[in-house]
Amino acid sequence: ANRAERKKKGWKRERARRYTMVSGKKNLGNPMRELKVHKLVLNCCVGESGDRLTRASRVLEQLTGQQPVFSKSRLTIRTFGIRRNEKISTHVTVRGDKAEEILERGLKVKEYELYARNFSNTGSFGFGINEHIDLGIKYDPSTGIYGMDFYVVLKRAGSRVSSRRRAKARVGKYQTVSKDDAIKWFQQKYEGIVL
Repeated sequence: ANRAERKKKGWKRERARRYTMVSGKKNLGNPMRELKVHKLVLNCCVGESGDRLTRASRVLEQLTGQQPVFSKSRLTIRTFGIRRNEKISTHVTVRGDKAEEILERGLKVKEYELYARNFSNTGSFGFGINEHIDLGIKYDPSTGIYGMDFYVVLKRAGSRVSSRRRAKARVGKYQTVSKDDAIKWFQQKYEGIVL
């Protein structure tokens, strides 16, 4: 083959390589494609302010070792006995290894089974547990038993470009996390079952 044909073949090969780099279909070994737990949010909604809410926040603090914050009601609902701007729930955001460890304990309670509807289109997923003592916390009669919601946000490396102050840009189509990506990650990492 002459030089021009070799050059053309080389260009075609390079274009094919670049396409697989962008789409990530064949490029699964790329560390930038790996899914990571960006954060885990634990929410415990009590529906009233006062002593029960304080005890719920103590449970979250005991579980995470972090100081939880309180959420206020947005509107008054008389049938529930909730007033606007009344503190009704408490939540805490956990990141890093601690988030993965708490998530593992939460999924163990669910026996690694989640519904497809637990996963959102943005690649996040959530589930709830009925009793916090299932997570390995010792039962205390003075505290009582509380349920809580787990919400997990999955991200790929490079998502910061959409939230930074300088040189802000959109996250590319192939770098965003889809529902299928999140389900596949859950099935591979935890050998989970999606019903």
